Amino acid sequence: MDHSFAAQIWPQLIWPLIRITFFISIGLIIANCIESLNWTHRLSTLARPLIRMGRLSTITGASFSVAFFSGVSANSMLAEAYDAEKINKTELVLANLFNSLPRFFLHLPTVFFLTAPLIKGAAILYVGLTLAAAIVQTFFVVLLGRLTLPPNSEPVIIQPVDKIKQKWREVIIKSLKRLKKRMGKLLKFMVPVYVLFFILNWYGLFTQFEELIAEKAWFLSWLNPQSLGIVILHVTAEFSAGLAAASVLLAENSLTYREVVLALLVGNILAAPIRAIRHQFPYYTGIYSPGLALQLVTISQLVRAFCVIGVAVCYFFLTR
Repeated sequence: MDHSFAAQIWPQLIWPLIRITFFISIGLIIANCIESLNWTHRLSTLARPLIRMGRLSTITGASFSVAFFSGVSANSMLAEAYDAEKINKTELVLANLFNSLPRFFLHLPTVFFLTAPLIKGAAILYVGLTLAAAIVQTFFVVLLGRLTLPPNSEPVIIQPVDKIKQKWREVIIKSLKRLKKRMGKLLKFMVPVYVLFFILNWYGLFTQFEELIAEKAWFLSWLNPQSLGIVILHVTAEFSAGLAAASVLLAENSLTYREVVLALLVGNILAAPIRAIRHQFPYYTGIYSPGLALQLVTISQLVRAFCVIGVAVCYFFLTR
């Protein structure tokens, strides 16, 4: 083995992995505590004026509140209302889209504390831009509701879901159990990817991606060739795998924060439909009819992709 290569294993591979694993563990414990304590429930009150503006019903407001805790429960509430003809299909579609914002906040602590140790300052940019896309989608739904739904004369009542009081000891024990399960899956992807990208970057093999992009992935030619690996891993493996790759390339100064954020946004756009089919569609078919479930998932993914693309394009041109 090249002595210069061996000399870099501890400072650029082993020690960064130890440090990152430690900070991810601390961050996930904090995130799990936040989720367990349901501190995000107050955000549901912000929906009242938006629901009124979008001519949506109280049922939509109630499902919005529930979505901060359980997407399944929120969808079950909408399905029951639709079957009872309390809401029409247009509002069902809009309500499902409207609930994307609470779903985002439901997973926000975990996403942020997972990304921050790996990509540092780029985490704030990435999470901020995905949040912006969720907000854009929310206002888009309000506008569509305003244009397509009849005026709603009934008062909008949003009752926050009752918080289950938990002792700190119970919360911490629950968080540690979730951490153990999460970290096992995370390390299974992160460590091999981190090692692989460290080796690939050391031997300069990323330059070979230039021809691949030019010949096979022309629509990604505007990306830095070295960031293609982040996109591929984001789509084919796990989000954490793409983050691990980005972490290595940032540590080696091969990519800037801007290039990492753009690569993660592209990976987000391309990976979301695949994961929706794999995870979202199966449980939707247990709540709605298969045909309706397919329509809701398809519309949700198209609108979400449209909003993320819009935010990504704005970020690309504003930071040139």
